[in-house]
Amino acid sequence: MSADLLNADWLNTASLHFQSVTFSGLQPGARLIVLGAVHGNETCGSRAIRRVIGEIESGAQKLVAGQVCFVPVTNPLAYAHQRRMGDRNLNRNLAPTEAPVEFEDHIANWLCPLLAQHDVLLDLHSFHTAGQPFVMLGPEDNAGTLEPFARAAEETALALRLGVQRFVDGWLDTYAAGVARRVAAGVSSAEADARPVDLKAADARYGVGTTEYMRAHGGIALTLECGQHDDPAAPDVAWRAIRNTLAHLGMTAEPAPAPVTQTEALSLYAVIDRIHAGDHFARRWSSFDPVRAGERIGTRYDGTPVTAEVDGYVVFPNPAAQPGQEWFYLARRSARL
Repeated sequence: MSADLLNADWLNTASLHFQSVTFSGLQPGARLIVLGAVHGNETCGSRAIRRVIGEIESGAQKLVAGQVCFVPVTNPLAYAHQRRMGDRNLNRNLAPTEAPVEFEDHIANWLCPLLAQHDVLLDLHSFHTAGQPFVMLGPEDNAGTLEPFARAAEETALALRLGVQRFVDGWLDTYAAGVARRVAAGVSSAEADARPVDLKAADARYGVGTTEYMRAHGGIALTLECGQHDDPAAPDVAWRAIRNTLAHLGMTAEPAPAPVTQTEALSLYAVIDRIHAGDHFARRWSSFDPVRAGERIGTRYDGTPVTAEVDGYVVFPNPAAQPGQEWFYLARRSARL
């Protein structure tokens, strides 16, 4: 980001604020937080959240137990500019800091304590290219050092009731493996004419976003990718997921939703970075396009092919990725569900 643009953004921040809207039922129950626009160009969650707030305020939806906190716009700077980030990606290296520098540091100082006050997180997103909605699951129960967890059954039960059929796990493990590869290759060895690789890319903690922070503080957390950014159906996907979550947790008087019965479970296993502005895709990929072992996905600037190791799927392809950033992920089928 240029210095002029950064200064302009900081001048604009004086008019920005953080907003959360909380409703409490008469009976004790779960403490749910719902986030929209963690990335400023992903607005389906914001629209769905405002719709549900209106329903509760009008009495069309009745909260009978627990507490729900809605954050329609989590990143107001990015949202105001209708772009993914303000100064950096809020969903990376999320943690409070005593010396905030970037705007997202100020968000983290407000957001992280708010997350820690709740039991359940539903984070609503969308993605670059066409594709069907899916849920990002956390890890299975484990006592490891990367992301220890003991509530996978609860988290999976909620995921099965959001109204979508595709489920993906393996995020932080795959991100950490990418970090190890960058470190082994030397993160400062980007091509001279390419954008230098951010040293944060060499830290596995940089893979920690809202859901990882929530799990680390005892909660369960799901990211729902509701569809392509401009898909007119995406706000309805987000709205249904909020309503189903409230009902599943017993927070509203609506009947508890049944779990979906037809599921597709996938695991991320590799992240591929764009290392040079000349790297390009072999074709226009959409998330979860199938790819065969050995099939060319893209080509490096020097002509080296980038191929799939095994039969699987391309996930989160980003043709606009900057050198040193994640270009796409690879996934394969999982027996988890």
